[in-house]
Amino acid sequence: MLEFAQPIASKLNLRAVQVEAVLTLLQEGSTIPFIARYRKDKTGALDEVQIQSIQDEAKFLKEFTERKAFVENAITEQGKMTDTLQDKLSKATTLAEIEDIYLPYKPKRKTKAQAAREAGLEPLGLRVLEQADFDIEAEASKYLNDTILTTDQALQGARDIISEMINEDAETRAEVRRLFENEAVLESSVISGKETEGAKFKDYFEFSELISKIPSHRILAVLRGFLEGFLRMSISPSEEIALLQLEDKYYKPNGTAASLQVKKAVRDTYRRLLQPSLETEFRTQLKQQADEEAINVFAENLRQLLLSSPLGSKRMLAIDPGYRTGCKVVILDDKGDLLKTDLIYVHEKNHRIIEAENTIRSLVRQFDIQVFAIGDGTAGRETDQFIRSLNLGLPVFLVNEDGASIYSASEIAREEFPEQDLTIRGAVSIGRRLMDPLAELVKIDPKSIGVGQYQHDVNQFRLKERLDQTVVSCVNAVGVNLNTASKHLLSYVSGIGPSLAENIIRHRTEIGGFSTRKQLLEVPRLGGKAFEQCAGFMRIKKGTNPLDASAVHPESYPLVETMAKDLQISVGDLVGNEKLIASIDVKKYISESFGEHTIKDVLSELKKPGLDPRSEIEQFEYASIYKIEDVMVGMVVPGIVTNITRFGVFVDIGVKQDGLVHVSELANRYITDPNEVVKLNDKVKVKVMEVDIARSRIGLSIRQAEENSSSAPASGNKPREKARTVNKKPEQDLSNLAMGDALSLLKKKFGK
Repeated sequence: MLEFAQPIASKLNLRAVQVEAVLTLLQEGSTIPFIARYRKDKTGALDEVQIQSIQDEAKFLKEFTERKAFVENAITEQGKMTDTLQDKLSKATTLAEIEDIYLPYKPKRKTKAQAAREAGLEPLGLRVLEQADFDIEAEASKYLNDTILTTDQALQGARDIISEMINEDAETRAEVRRLFENEAVLESSVISGKETEGAKFKDYFEFSELISKIPSHRILAVLRGFLEGFLRMSISPSEEIALLQLEDKYYKPNGTAASLQVKKAVRDTYRRLLQPSLETEFRTQLKQQADEEAINVFAENLRQLLLSSPLGSKRMLAIDPGYRTGCKVVILDDKGDLLKTDLIYVHEKNHRIIEAENTIRSLVRQFDIQVFAIGDGTAGRETDQFIRSLNLGLPVFLVNEDGASIYSASEIAREEFPEQDLTIRGAVSIGRRLMDPLAELVKIDPKSIGVGQYQHDVNQFRLKERLDQTVVSCVNAVGVNLNTASKHLLSYVSGIGPSLAENIIRHRTEIGGFSTRKQLLEVPRLGGKAFEQCAGFMRIKKGTNPLDASAVHPESYPLVETMAKDLQISVGDLVGNEKLIASIDVKKYISESFGEHTIKDVLSELKKPGLDPRSEIEQFEYASIYKIEDVMVGMVVPGIVTNITRFGVFVDIGVKQDGLVHVSELANRYITDPNEVVKLNDKVKVKVMEVDIARSRIGLSIRQAEENSSSAPASGNKPREKARTVNKKPEQDLSNLAMGDALSLLKKKFGK
């Protein structure tokens, strides 16, 4: 792999020595989080993204080199390798170039050209291609035999041979490929009779866009409509331009009969061979590019979700809301352990408000509850309203429950709660998500979390690979408590995996908890390399060594001990003493073992050991709207960003359907990536621009909501925007409306 260091360095604009260091560490079995965090001195402080790019480029170059060697051997074994071919292969820099060179020598099913050659027509084809002035009928008649019965058949065979020669010419394919790259248009149209059934693809019933400009989400949408049988699609440049380009190269307009045959062959080449072949190639290429873009969006959303603000250890009452079947209530202690379950009915005809109120008040007193967690799915808003109406003076959080049902039915949930039903498991998961989103969400398939873009349409192997990388990155960025982490969380720690995670849990149980990181070396099958990779990401609170609670790696303990000794204090007294730490001279401790980057990282960690990089959680209240029929154009309401795509962001404003803020409505400037403006779980104000009840769509604007709040319109001014909706009310700002006199709303709803 080291032989790829220079080309990778050139492509990624890095120093070769940095790339060599990363490739060496990867070959030694180091993980990307470990390299990024603890080998900065070797890599020049490359981050995880750069290291991942180096790994990806090395993988591509390895595959490219292997394919080039295969093609070279295949042509050589056929006895057809020439100096010219060898030179072309040596200079090829893309897989497309390699495949174009290989095409004439590639084993293939019997073609029209092969059949013509077997019939002895190749000399005729070569003579016609010269386009000289000769009696073409008389020449063709020389090739009649038991297979070729007429001169028309002979000339057709000659044209088939010419067509294949043109199609298999690497230079020609490269030229037409460039035309596709610059001029090809993706077009789609609805299949007759599928208009109603395929209504969700209405935007693509008559659609065309240059492939050089089309965004990934539109590619995936058209492809989905095509694969589901609702759309026709094509990818090609203007046929007239393509034919003129080919004719300019092969056709001699000298008026001879042979030149007219060549012109026919050129047209046949493009329509039968080149265009379909390149359309397939570009469809695959566009799909791969769109997949990668969608996967990048998903991975970034997943990262933001996994790093959502944790509430931390609190005694919690969590509720999985429901209408007919009631609301499932669970009590969790500050470690997330299940203490008690209950059921209340507060919705629809079976509601028992007084009984439910008494149950909640009793549970709060009995278990000294500190916070409420309520799932935001069916009946979530109404349950939130009910709890707030009790005026218990405790914080109430609506928790995103996407994927909770998947967890509830999973083997992981059955293992954790074998005696509880699905609904109880779901309520526990909702509560634990509030305590620590990362620790709970790692138990769920990332595709089920609901933050993707066309996740079911993209390459599933690549999606899983990238999402797993993201989970690993997030877990190691935060670190795990070695004495409380589940085996699912531990399995994502650098160097661990599912098998070692189980061994750690088993050993932890046997010894009654870890008191030092060194005890990890006692875990069966956890050797020195695994310890090196994982130790810095494991935390032991209140352990024997105060450094075990920090991100300082055990290999740097001697460095810290030396610093403390020089200051004539203990390591424990140095940890957290920002004034003393600031006085330490970094250069004094630079050595072969510890470089400047490592020393600075150690000092930074000593100032605030084990600091969680995630922000603190904030409470949030929706406006008093509960269903799409309550939403009116002109409202300015609070919302939470729930999903980010390249074309815009989805915002939960408290009704069943999330609204869409198109990328053009995010800010008063040009935006290419919505992440420039917002992040997942951001609290935002949005203005309702459109309500389409029939299609359950809500159009929102952050830009115009900000304009409203910064400058109120002059009296008598009419709103600038026009929006379509079923019902309209005068513009109003609901962002500052309290959730109400909640009890009076409930009385109105339930007649109590």
